[in-house]
Amino acid sequence: MNGPGALSAAVLGYLIGSFPSADVASRLAMSNAIDLRTLGSGNPGATNAAQVLGKQWGAMVLLVDLGKGVGAVFVGRALGGDAGAYVAAVMVVAGHIVPPWSRFRGGKGMATVGGVVLAVLPLYFPFAVALAAAFAFGTHRTELAARVSAVALVTAAIVWTVASWPNGWGPAPGGGLVAFAIADALLIVVKFALARAPEPAS
Repeated sequence: MNGPGALSAAVLGYLIGSFPSADVASRLAMSNAIDLRTLGSGNPGATNAAQVLGKQWGAMVLLVDLGKGVGAVFVGRALGGDAGAYVAAVMVVAGHIVPPWSRFRGGKGMATVGGVVLAVLPLYFPFAVALAAAFAFGTHRTELAARVSAVALVTAAIVWTVASWPNGWGPAPGGGLVAFAIADALLIVVKFALARAPEPAS
């Protein structure tokens, strides 16, 4: 992949990820826009949107966030081939988690990672959804579900690469797949840890 292609994939991936889907849903749902960061769990994501705004708005946020992951990967691949897809797959999650439009206070990235997996490792996607749902609903501990999903994603990327398994419409498995999985797993785990940390006293 050439330098301009890599840079373009990174920048566009980040910008796509930073699209404030939960904030847009809030403005559309309420006559007086509310900040989801101040209500419910304080997370501007699909689950909190469903709790505060209603299930239909939560579903909309979920679909948009999934779409951000899918769209960024396909744009990155068009710009820089398989490597561009992997770069965009990391940056779209970074954009969702630390968007510049809201003082870098974004969502936790689970839905966006789901969209990325659908585009990058599509044959693993059903297992990823089932695993995350089983832990989230079975234990009611979202952070545990995120950690297990992160480890499982890295494991799946390694297995697909070592075994040279078919990858549907995704890029050919290789070192880039493993690197993407590790990077996105770290982003999710760190984001959950930071969200759990207490706010510093002003």
